[in-house]
Amino acid sequence: MLVGGQGEVIITNDGVTILEKMDVTHPAARLMIQVARSQQRQIGDGTTTATVLAGAMVQEGVAQVTRGVPVAKVVTGMLQGIEMAVASLEGRSRKIAGLADRALQRIAYTAGREQTDIAKLVIQAAEAVGEAKLREEGYRFADSVLAHEVASSEVWTGILLNGKPMNLHLEQEHRDARILVLHDALEPEAVSEESLVTEAGFQRYMQLRELFRSSLGMLLELGVGLIASDRGVDPEAEQFCSDHGILVLQRLSRRDLQLLSEHTGARPVRRTALRKSAPELSAALGHAGYAAYDERLERVRVAQGHGEGHVTVIVGAATREAAHERSRIAKDAASAVQAAVRGGYLPGGGAAEMAVAHDLERVRETMRGMEGFGVAAVAGALRKPLSQIVVNAGYNPLEKVEELKAAQLAQDTDSLGIDCDTGLITDFVEAGIMDPTDVKIHALQAAGEVAAAVLRIHTVIKMKQPFEEN
Repeated sequence: MLVGGQGEVIITNDGVTILEKMDVTHPAARLMIQVARSQQRQIGDGTTTATVLAGAMVQEGVAQVTRGVPVAKVVTGMLQGIEMAVASLEGRSRKIAGLADRALQRIAYTAGREQTDIAKLVIQAAEAVGEAKLREEGYRFADSVLAHEVASSEVWTGILLNGKPMNLHLEQEHRDARILVLHDALEPEAVSEESLVTEAGFQRYMQLRELFRSSLGMLLELGVGLIASDRGVDPEAEQFCSDHGILVLQRLSRRDLQLLSEHTGARPVRRTALRKSAPELSAALGHAGYAAYDERLERVRVAQGHGEGHVTVIVGAATREAAHERSRIAKDAASAVQAAVRGGYLPGGGAAEMAVAHDLERVRETMRGMEGFGVAAVAGALRKPLSQIVVNAGYNPLEKVEELKAAQLAQDTDSLGIDCDTGLITDFVEAGIMDPTDVKIHALQAAGEVAAAVLRIHTVIKMKQPFEEN
């Protein structure tokens, strides 16, 4: 439970949320928070793993420096060890065999904090959006998650726009609607106040209003059913659209306008485009098979667009706080699913890291320079996730780590891990305990960068406050 200065409360076990909201003053601790931010921004999941690895690398690195190894040698060796560890993780990665792969479902279940309903929603949404879309470089599957305290959980194969139509009294549903997206106000071109006091200026004002009325008539002829603008709407235009059944959304966010354009195939235009001929303006219009205002969600649903396919994961809950927490969980699950589709998966629970630590130890035995101590530090840090999990489960970490190490070496596999319920060695792949490869790789790289920076620090100096003029 995180409690704010004004009594606001957040209940969560999401690593990045805790780190972002907690009061942290130590400069090195702030660097650790940067690890979580980087992990969340790039991957969207694995923030706790990244933070644990960063702390472990600093601890292992300090132990080597205390032994007398120069910091520069430790840092150089750590960077080399991270590079080798990443190569080992990539070599061990398993590929996802389509969106119906059981491994993908288990990854969603694990990242979704073992909440079955959320895991099912995420997988259903992934199937709706398609594997090709999930692999697109700029597409973030987690952005499709929407939480609402009065909603029923569902997957909507379309988009939801955060805004109320100006004319709510209109018919609830629009079928086969053409869409106009304005990066401008829906109003006549302005005339300066200085010009309005002159006869010529007033005539110009009236001429522009008449042109605007003509353009509204052209929109009606083109079959426009929804107009979305990022600015205000002229009262005359609002009345005209209400009289002719055209939904009008004003002051939408740029993100919503972008989603609407992508989904419907609309090309955003300025209001000067309303002066174009009907064929020219028609080319900029989008198309949606369905558009309607959802009073319960207070959002406009748009689906069956002629542009890119989009999906929205609606996560419901009884309260606002619960809805926000379930949203964070669903976003983690969505990020994990997308990461697995893109880069494959590995055994979870620290099992893969243990196997990679064995690989680094073998390399360390062949190294002659002092950089080998840095490689050893990375190997030690890679055992920390499993060690922490075992401690949390109430077992002796030294005993269980050595037991698992011997079992993995004997069977030459990285899929063996420790079952926290029984304390026995278990095949994690068969048990469905798996993590996306990209989550582990980015966590390791981000942790290594920050750990190297922390180890290089010799003195902390407080900066003076910037001078402010009165």
